Amino acid sequence: KKRLKILLTGANGYIGLRLLPSLLEKGHEVICCVRDKNRIPLDPETRKRVSFYEVDFLKDVDTADFPKDIDAAYYLIHSMSASTNDFDELEAKAAKNFNKYLAETSIKHVVYLSGIVNEDTLSKHLSSRKKVEEILYEGNYNLTVLRAGIVVGSGSSSFEIIRDLCEKLPIMVAPKWLKTRIQPIAIRDVISFLSEVLLKEPCYNQSFDIGGPDVLTYKQMLLKYAKVRKLKLWIISVPVMSPRLSSYWLYFVTSTTYKLAVNLVDSMRHEVVARDNKL
Repeated sequence: KKRLKILLTGANGYIGLRLLPSLLEKGHEVICCVRDKNRIPLDPETRKRVSFYEVDFLKDVDTADFPKDIDAAYYLIHSMSASTNDFDELEAKAAKNFNKYLAETSIKHVVYLSGIVNEDTLSKHLSSRKKVEEILYEGNYNLTVLRAGIVVGSGSSSFEIIRDLCEKLPIMVAPKWLKTRIQPIAIRDVISFLSEVLLKEPCYNQSFDIGGPDVLTYKQMLLKYAKVRKLKLWIISVPVMSPRLSSYWLYFVTSTTYKLAVNLVDSMRHEVVARDNKL
């Protein structure tokens, strides 16, 4: 197999840090795009095997020393925990600047990990993901979009919230969005999908929903986690709990930030179920 030169944005994020070893294992050359290379938590051996390009995609574009001979890139940038008000504007700006950086390169393929956006009314978070998708489709490359719901794995924001709730609250008075249906996917399956679609022409310029085998509600997911952990859990759903109150509830009980809690609660009221499984 040809050794590819791959640009990895969001390299120090939850997905990026788990995708990197998979790309290196396949023998690819990886350039990690980060704002500060000293803040990416890599062991010394891995650090020797990658190169870094320090860039903030929210700042003015300067392509002078940007690598031009790249084959493919992963777009894993999001600003959900940065702001509760204008994260959608920040995400759109980052995507437009990403396109400007790539305009002068020889890139063939970009893979973007987005969220499942099948409902007519979307949360601000998912509307923003869809907008980013549209911006990336304007780039000078072939795009593949993988749309996932809740990613199950240690360190994933949504999964850590579920774990915190179950571990800390044996009796839960919870908002009605616990009845929302979701389709979780394991982190190892997400990494597998991201790795395997790279430079596969049948996947070019298409969007795919990716999900695990189970469709269940947040409540069922909490109860399932509790059962596996052998925890006793009682959940009482209340019909009226404002989004703000829900956000404070998550913020005080779990390890999430308030800004992220607000954006997640906005999303949790919307169904996140894959439309098909053609990939």
